[in-house]
Amino acid sequence: MKKLIKGLGEFKSNYFSTHLELFEQLAHGQKPRVLFITCSDSRIDPNLITQTEVGELFVIRNAGNIIPPFKAANGGEGATLEYAVHALGIEQIVVCGHSHCGAMKGLLQLNKLQEEMPLVYDWLQHAEATRRLVKDNYSNYSGEELLEVTIAENVLTQIENLKTYPVIHSKLHQGKLNIYGWIYHIETGEILAYDPETHAYVAPQSQLIDFKSQQPPTPGQFASTSAPLVACEVPNQRRTQPAVTKNGNGASGDALPPLWLSPEQQERIYRGSSGRSQ
Repeated sequence: MKKLIKGLGEFKSNYFSTHLELFEQLAHGQKPRVLFITCSDSRIDPNLITQTEVGELFVIRNAGNIIPPFKAANGGEGATLEYAVHALGIEQIVVCGHSHCGAMKGLLQLNKLQEEMPLVYDWLQHAEATRRLVKDNYSNYSGEELLEVTIAENVLTQIENLKTYPVIHSKLHQGKLNIYGWIYHIETGEILAYDPETHAYVAPQSQLIDFKSQQPPTPGQFASTSAPLVACEVPNQRRTQPAVTKNGNGASGDALPPLWLSPEQQERIYRGSSGRSQ
């Protein structure tokens, strides 16, 4: 507690005093650019890893970055995302899982939690679609590999759950909302983003296109100021495929980082995601 109280004073005298104009603007209202859904894990700081300022991200955090399907729970997730999209006009949503996720470890051994942590057990049942998909389709995986693919699948499950909300469904139909799936690697500080075109997790900069014009961005610039995507490379230990080269429209000829998952995992995630959306 002493550290927290000391931090309060340092915040007021250092950060706050040098950002008076920002906080003056925030006192009159908020205009966050992105709804960022991630885990409650203390090792993740959305503003830190995206290098965004106070007021730029509207955040939902809970164990396992889970969004229960519409009307499946009475928690605050549904109300928060509805407010974010309808009242605040947010047009970008990021669902961000992370490596070494304790919630996903618990999901893989769900029955062991029922006696010791019944509330955690009840909460993780909102990720039953992830657990069942992994159980039925990844029986040849174990240990860290099984955990990694569970984390990856769970991000896609939560994106599918988001689509069950009327406000999300309507905005997607109008083309006024984009949803991104990310995985944050704690040990490397790197982010991977799900690419629906290749059905794999790739470096986020490969997805920097203007969704309204469907054209690649001008070289060296982001296509949209409302999408604070992080440029990073794939962790070296996960480089399993040759790099893909950019093409056309003035883009550079630099090679993109290779994909994180194996071809078999990519295909499984694609088929799993497609099955959930039917």
